[in-house]
Amino acid sequence: MEIHLVIVMALAVVVGVSLGLLGGGGSILTVPLLTYVAGLDPKEAIAASLFVVGTTSIVSTVMHARQGNVRWRTGLIFGAAGMTGAFLGGLAGGHIPGTVLMIAFAIMMVATALAMIRGRKARTTHHADGNRELPLGRVLLDGLVVGLVTGLVGAGGGFLVVPALALLGGLPMPVAVGTSLLVIAMKSFAGFGGYLTTVSMDWPLVAAVTAAAIVGSILGARLTSRVPEAALRKGFGYFVLLMGAFVLYQELPSPAGTTVAAIIVLAVTAVAACRLAGDRCPLPVAAK
Repeated sequence: MEIHLVIVMALAVVVGVSLGLLGGGGSILTVPLLTYVAGLDPKEAIAASLFVVGTTSIVSTVMHARQGNVRWRTGLIFGAAGMTGAFLGGLAGGHIPGTVLMIAFAIMMVATALAMIRGRKARTTHHADGNRELPLGRVLLDGLVVGLVTGLVGAGGGFLVVPALALLGGLPMPVAVGTSLLVIAMKSFAGFGGYLTTVSMDWPLVAAVTAAAIVGSILGARLTSRVPEAALRKGFGYFVLLMGAFVLYQELPSPAGTTVAAIIVLAVTAVAACRLAGDRCPLPVAAK
């Protein structure tokens, strides 16, 4: 049991590093960690992940704010809309079968991983200060939708929020990452509140995982200026994709789970090998 707990704590530190460094990825790792390693029920794992990620995001927000990488007005507007969606998602999630939630979570993992691997196109215009007028209607709508996804399956926070902030608010990537942590904290606690109406918590375990994740988040925030973001994002994307395949393998009935997982693993292997081949690769993903 002690070795088991050590593994859980070590992986929780990785969760924190992901949040502090990339502004997302916390729930993508926390839900499988709490479900398959810590042995929690899927609904309890999703609720616990929202608390862990929310608390860790607050600490990371403070770290990024000290570097001037948080736009408070933008984050509060997006986050307010996201909190409404997250609370509704948390309420609904408490009444949906755990297997359905985990399959939906795996689909979110695959979609998130593909977006991370694909990356973002270079922009010709760059709003260095990120202070231009925001299209409030679009921001509120996007915040509501992202919040609903976050509250329902406990994922889809940072890796949906960061691109939205960069695109809608014109924020440079370091600022989008820092601001997303504020949004994630707001949405996570709202979703957590929704789940508390139907789920009980193992607070000693949740507290321990949260403490380990906070340590990782402090380390991740310190590494933001030292680690190449693009390379890390793509490498993490492949890892998340494989994790999604594992969750589908666990949750889908056989042979569907085995087939889907095998297809994903083969695709990841082919793309990774193709990227190593460079210009000789016929796949379009190898271009950059």
